[in-house]
Amino acid sequence: MAGQDIAYIRVSTLEQNTARQLDGMTFDKTFTDKASAKNTNRPALRDCLEFVREGDTLHIHSIDRLCRNLRDCQELLDSLLAKGVSVHFHRENLIFTGQDDSMSKLMLQMMGAFAEFERNLLRERQAEGIAKAKAAGKYKGRKRALGADQVEEIKTRLGKGESKAALAAEFGVSRQTLYAALSR
Repeated sequence: MAGQDIAYIRVSTLEQNTARQLDGMTFDKTFTDKASAKNTNRPALRDCLEFVREGDTLHIHSIDRLCRNLRDCQELLDSLLAKGVSVHFHRENLIFTGQDDSMSKLMLQMMGAFAEFERNLLRERQAEGIAKAKAAGKYKGRKRALGADQVEEIKTRLGKGESKAALAAEFGVSRQTLYAALSR
């Protein structure tokens, strides 16, 4: 039995459009993430990796859509190939089947390194912009999930024996966020 053609599509933000990726192609199943590729902790990517089987081909628009870190790129590719899944990066016209030549591996490593370099440049520019905005008094940072009044209320209620887990749920924050707010 022939494998399936599976697509993985990723954009960085909810506002971005996925239409240009793998446009006009038809797949048996498509997984789409609207999340940064700073790591591999993405819901659709996890689902895709669980779904693909031996004989399937995973189609990805470009290497930077899969990962922005050379190590992640190699680990993802190695795990897919170990499962018997072929990987096709369309923009770079690279296809990996597990029987790959040295040139294909070199191209993957170079393109993965460029994607990581690009991500690092983006982070540097972002940090420079934030520093400049702070110096000008225009950057306030992200609003805290729990205000000072809420933290005081939580402390009072904890003193009365309420559980941290219940209070975190009531205030719509994670327990970790609650612990951080209490330690400020």
